[in-house]
Amino acid sequence: MFELTFLGTAASAPLPKRGLSSVIVAHDEHRFMVDCGEGTQRQLLSSGLGFRRLEHILITHPHLDHILGLAGILSTLGQWETLDHMNIYGGQSALDRIEDLINRIVFRGTRPPIEINLIAIQPGFVFQGDDFDIVAFPVRHRGPDCFGFVFQEHSRRPFLNEKANALGVPQGPERRTLVKGLPITLADGRVIYPDDVLGELQPGTKLVITGDIGEIDGLERIARNAHALITEATYMESDAEIARQNGHITAAQAARLAQRAGVQQLILTHISGRYRERDLEAEARAIFPNTVIARDFDTFKIKALRDVPKPVE
Repeated sequence: MFELTFLGTAASAPLPKRGLSSVIVAHDEHRFMVDCGEGTQRQLLSSGLGFRRLEHILITHPHLDHILGLAGILSTLGQWETLDHMNIYGGQSALDRIEDLINRIVFRGTRPPIEINLIAIQPGFVFQGDDFDIVAFPVRHRGPDCFGFVFQEHSRRPFLNEKANALGVPQGPERRTLVKGLPITLADGRVIYPDDVLGELQPGTKLVITGDIGEIDGLERIARNAHALITEATYMESDAEIARQNGHITAAQAARLAQRAGVQQLILTHISGRYRERDLEAEARAIFPNTVIARDFDTFKIKALRDVPKPVE
């Protein structure tokens, strides 16, 4: 399961009730921030999440409304000394800007008090954990080195407690050993094999975050069967040409992507103040009913369900 907390959901400029782009993705003990717009540290504190375990920041692209908040966060962390290091992942264009922000402004003339690792990404694995991975994929926006991210849990076989109880498998390390795919020997000499207590292989939760995008072509394969798709809805279909010129998409385009990819839920963000929220949501829901527009501090729990909509071919 992935848990999302939106810290900023506005497009390009902050709104009275919407900060600039940022979302926290949590999985067990891991926390990742995706984008860090101006004012993110205040949003982080207001959300109650704080800076704990904030060691990984993923940047979708180098535009200022997605990176300026790094200055405040790094300055604060440097003063509080709450973390030993920070890993910032992004395309080379984003890292070049971030390096200037860090070395020429935040810590100009001094050595950063924490270790800051700027990690250039390419399409492919960004992070590999024990039970989930993060994969970067290229998107078209404005300028080079724009990426989205797939958070994908590993497939697993569920542990069948009723069968384990019937076989007399005790609670504790024995069950963990079976989950790892290894047999155990009970005190009475019986050997219990993983197949005795594990169900059929099930796919893990899949979460896709596109960042800002100017087109949806080619993204159906990336988002296919995702349990949640987070993408932008900067414009309405009536302004589709303006959206194209500015490297963004409409709420209707986002819904068509969700429909074609067969995702479970569509969550829209990067919302402009030029439209009423209910109109954006209505445009998307007319195509893909299970659509919501994220607001600052909204939290979503993304879980794998058995019945996922089939992609539209």
